[in-house]
Order: sequence, then structure tokens, then C-alpha cells
Amino acid sequence: MHMLYDSDSFAVVHIQANAPQDRAESEAAGPHMPRHGFEIVDKRSGKEVYLDGSWAEMFHLQIQAWQQNTPTQEEVEDTLEGYATLAQMPVVVH
Repeated sequence: MHMLYDSDSFAVVHIQANAPQDRAESEAAGPHMPRHGFEIVDKRSGKEVYLDGSWAEMFHLQIQAWQQNTPTQEEVEDTLEGYATLAQMPVVVH
């Protein structure tokens, strides 16, 4: 798990599945489909959304574009706001 962004309004975490490290370990584990994704927390509403599959791929492309052309904080927050509209799950702290 890697924190990618943290502001007063949003937090973004990249979650990477723990895939087996070598072939023997992989074969012993059997079929395995690692699930990678991004969790976006809207701190203002207290809700989060988890992006995986094609949504995660689209978001990863956005991150790569940001790495090429450094955005302003406002541009990042505007983009995250769009994804935050998908947030339905309340954030629960254990």
C-alpha cells in the first residue's frame, strides 16, 4: 500500500496485491489473480471509492499524465472530485 496523495480534502492510496515472488511459489499457490487498485477517500464527505479493473487503468493513466506534466493542486483536486462522485462507502476507522 502506497500513499500517493494526501490533502485536507482527499487521500489516494495505491493498493498492490501481494503476488508470489517466484515461479515455484506461484505454482504452489495455484491460480492467482492479483487485484491492484486505488482507494480515493473524500475527507469532506467521509466516503471512499475503490477503483479496480478498467477504472484503475484509467486512473493510472491519469497519474502517468500527471508525472509528465506536473498539475496544480487545484487540477488534481478537480480530477479527484470527479471520482469522488462515485464514492458510496462510508470510511470506517478501526
